[in-house]
Amino acid sequence: MNKAFVKEQDGDEDEEAAALALAIPAGSKNYIRPEGYQRIKDELLQLIDVERPEVVKIVHWAASNGDRSENGDYIYGKRRLREIDRRIRFLTKRMDSAAIVDPSVHYGSDQIFFGATVTYSNQHGEERTITIVGIDELDPLNGKISWVAPVARALTKAREGDTITFQAPHGVEELDILEVRYPAPAAD
Repeated sequence: MNKAFVKEQDGDEDEEAAALALAIPAGSKNYIRPEGYQRIKDELLQLIDVERPEVVKIVHWAASNGDRSENGDYIYGKRRLREIDRRIRFLTKRMDSAAIVDPSVHYGSDQIFFGATVTYSNQHGEERTITIVGIDELDPLNGKISWVAPVARALTKAREGDTITFQAPHGVEELDILEVRYPAPAAD
């Protein structure tokens, strides 16, 4: 049967729901720092105000050229439009579920909470500095780990100078907490 007469589901809604459910533990909020929320908001506005209108214009132009079945601009444009719309839905859901947490409220504290930048050393003497961030902000290559990561969960509520143990993928690991920092509050 011709695809034009069949409504096929791409599974986009199922994929988005699964991604949302997998990343955020059940019963938890989608914690995010103010700068992470702003980044998501900026991306959403860029998609809505700039990229989507450009693609709509291209699709409209391509559709006016006639035969759409062999029109690469039309086919690619429609596909890109679906991708943009899917991303807009995803970002909107993320923003709706976000709980913005300003880590600067803990400025000067030596206890680890969401948003802390922690320097620790393991039993081999290797030092590492991480920042505990929201799921949508993680960037492991730059030391930003999600608050749901095992090491972040083990560090949470510990204090500078404490030694904690946690179950790492390769076995039990001990970490000595060397320093805990928070960003300074913004001057009003």
